[in-house]
Order: sequence, then structure tokens, then C-alpha cells
Amino acid sequence: MYPPELVAPMKAQLTQNGFQEFTTAGEVESHLSNHKGTSLMVINSVCGCAAGTCRPGVLLSLEKSSKKPDNLTTVFAGFDTEATQKAREFTLPFPPSSPSIALFKDGELVHMVERHHIEGRSAEMIANHLKQVYEEFC
Repeated sequence: MYPPELVAPMKAQLTQNGFQEFTTAGEVESHLSNHKGTSLMVINSVCGCAAGTCRPGVLLSLEKSSKKPDNLTTVFAGFDTEATQKAREFTLPFPPSSPSIALFKDGELVHMVERHHIEGRSAEMIANHLKQVYEEFC
């Protein structure tokens, strides 16, 4: 598990921009089982692609899109283990992947962006992809 002082600024990049952070399995379960509408969940990570393209791409997508998810949520892989494990149950059949981005509609997974779709792509490319996803599902 990563030290809190290492992950704090990485978490803050999302939480300071309106993302609700889940740290327990119960929080993930409650949100995805009870909230109607769309929920974007970022499975955050300490890796370079999370910092360089995933988080910036997600934030840019929200700035650029006229349609947006109803709820913005996040869990942190390698730190909030219980919450991340529960989130990954909701993203099956996709294998564990961090960073990754999941869009849920009424608690059902409707779109998944896995790590291999993030690596090697720019924040702008990720933002444009997510903008198209929001147009379709939000």
C-alpha cells in the first residue's frame, strides 16, 4: 500500500474538481446500487499515465463536453484497496486495470476505458473519447 502523503495530491486532483472519493466497499456498493443516472468512476493510480494523461484527460473532458455524467466518483488503487476491489466487481468482465475509467448508468457498466486505452494516448485524446461517451450515454 502506498503512503498517504504520496497519494494525497493525486487524490486531490480529482476531489478538488468535484469527484466524490470512495474509501470503503460499502460506499461503492451503496452508490452504484442506489444512484440513478450516470456515474463516472476513475480508478486512480500513482503511475505516470494516471498523472500525465488519465486525470488531466478526465478533467478536460468535463470542461469540453456539454453533456456530463450526473455523478463523479473515484477510488484509488493500491491505497483504498477495499473500495477498489468492490469497484472492480462492478466493472466485470473487464480485468483489473489502473488507471481506468468506468461509466455506469443506473448502476450498470455501460463503458470502460482500460489502462491499455490510456497508455500512449494524450490527455486530449482521452478527453475527446470521453466526450463522445458522454454524448451517447449522459
